[in-house]
Amino acid sequence: MAKKTAITTDGIQKYIAYYRVSTVGQGKSGLGLESQRDSVRGFVRDSPIVAEFTEVESGKKNQREQLVLAIAAAKKNDAVLIIAKLDRLSRNAAFIFTLRDSGVNFLCVDMPDANTLTIGIFATLAQHERELISSRTKSALAVKQQQGAVLGKPENLTSEAQAKGVASIKRKAADNQNNRRASAMVAHLRSQGKTFAEIAKQLNRDGFVTSTGKEFHAMQAQRLHKRSTSGDTL
Repeated sequence: MAKKTAITTDGIQKYIAYYRVSTVGQGKSGLGLESQRDSVRGFVRDSPIVAEFTEVESGKKNQREQLVLAIAAAKKNDAVLIIAKLDRLSRNAAFIFTLRDSGVNFLCVDMPDANTLTIGIFATLAQHERELISSRTKSALAVKQQQGAVLGKPENLTSEAQAKGVASIKRKAADNQNNRRASAMVAHLRSQGKTFAEIAKQLNRDGFVTSTGKEFHAMQAQRLHKRSTSGDTL
């Protein structure tokens, strides 16, 4: 169930804002940070933001010092922890587990109906996907080496090849992220007894699209649910 939002005795809701940028360069330049701030401030309108915390970390690291401080500040000030975009954090299982288990009221601007059940599903999917990717990557590399393949060929290190590789990774990451969020929503709605037709309509209303950029129908929603529950990669 969603947590009940705490209101102060004077009737004004207070907020603690938490932002995250993925590189030091983005942190210094403000790239991505200002859009998160604008999103949060537009959502809370005239309600006070008591404090703001910005996490600057790389995609390979899992440090969350600012999140811990933000949670502590939310508890101290009886405030709601507000996050601009859950989707950019949903693949980070450690972050989601920390948020879920913190005991603070939280709100995600891009997914205001998210609750402990929703992000618990996110966390499970993120952790499962990470383990699958790691296992399959190691197996694939081992097979290639057994077949005599030389990994890390010089021709694959050209700037053009690297640019193509980065573009491909970004496309796949975007598709996987959309599928993860859609799968989490399907699982959440199924737990409420919704039919796949009803779920498809809800996904379309919330702006989700299929991997081909089209609207969802009952069959696509059912396939997503089957893949997530059977452990197949999304």
